[in-house]
Amino acid sequence: MMAWTTMLILSLLGTLAGGMLLRQWRRHGSAARWLGTYIAETPRRREPHANQDVHVLLCVADHYEPGWGDASPAVARARVYSWLRHYPRLFGDLRDSDGRPPQHTFFYPIEQYAPDLLDGLARLSRGGFGEVEVHLHHDRDTAESLRAQLLNFKDILAERHNLLSRHRDTGELSYGFIHGNWALDNARPDGCWCGVNNELDVLRETGCYADFTLPCAPAPGQTRTINSIYYAVDDPCRPLSHDTGVRAGVGPIPDDALLLIQGPLALNWQRRKWGLLPRIENGCLQANQPPTVERLRLWLRARVQVPQRPDWYFVKLHTHGATERNQEMLLGAPMLRFHRALADYAAANPRFRFHYVTAREMYNLARAAAAGWTGSVAAARDFELIRNDSPLAAALRPTTKECQS
Repeated sequence: MMAWTTMLILSLLGTLAGGMLLRQWRRHGSAARWLGTYIAETPRRREPHANQDVHVLLCVADHYEPGWGDASPAVARARVYSWLRHYPRLFGDLRDSDGRPPQHTFFYPIEQYAPDLLDGLARLSRGGFGEVEVHLHHDRDTAESLRAQLLNFKDILAERHNLLSRHRDTGELSYGFIHGNWALDNARPDGCWCGVNNELDVLRETGCYADFTLPCAPAPGQTRTINSIYYAVDDPCRPLSHDTGVRAGVGPIPDDALLLIQGPLALNWQRRKWGLLPRIENGCLQANQPPTVERLRLWLRARVQVPQRPDWYFVKLHTHGATERNQEMLLGAPMLRFHRALADYAAANPRFRFHYVTAREMYNLARAAAAGWTGSVAAARDFELIRNDSPLAAALRPTTKECQS
């Protein structure tokens, strides 16, 4: 009798928890798309075996907004200068398995452009601590306006600040992209914070090498494709064209496709809401979500990979690093502990290696893997795109005469 009573109570609790979970997901709108994929991909979601080689490719993609919260120019400047002062001091002596310090990719908003702030980030980049890419918040926009904004900002970053990257064979100027408000390709159901149904095409045609917006769950712009590096083809007649696509390294690349590099998306049953419901693990780094070895296990289980290199684990994390509260974590003890834990784990496990990479380098490594690269991570960091401030890129830049022709 006691056993039956216990089973009934557990069953009722399970039903209650399931109903609460479904209501939570329905409220956020995107779960109906990605949860089915998550369940279907359960068999492939597992941690690496202890007896296999593991290379963690760790990229921190920062939605870097000095003007967040309608900050004054003085506050925005103080936020950037805090990074300039503290990042090299704190992390300059730390090294990954290739001997490089932690890397940070600053996706800087077009609408918050300030020359002195970009000059500061360019100095940090030249010091070997990261790179700068493109971020944008816009609303009810048009393809023509978007194209003009992207081309103008790309030229400013390259010519005024010597940032971004170039294709090592053609010299073409390229940039990585993150969409503000999680609305890539007009993905929100309410149509806000974008307005451009052919945004993927506009990005590709203006030199975007890859988008790094996702995942964004529980936001409604989340795609059904999760934990993937994949190519999406734009359909200008509908939003959210990147809902599905072709995984990198699986079959031929579709014509006119844009590469999307996603971060991990999972359910974390160790960190529950109300003690019952799993929280969403989406690779977010913020004050109340510092990086830990426990979270790293979830990121690895997501298996964001290119099949030709099963030993390479692409871990793209995201943050909003300009705000004071998040700076306390990113430029403080929690981040230091994580970096040191990685080094300690690698020292104790000879088959485990970790590599700090920028967004550009993560793209290069994905492309190299899909091309069948059998060499080291270090040798493929510049596989296709090289830094605009490198000697080779300087030789590839068009002359004034060529620009006018």
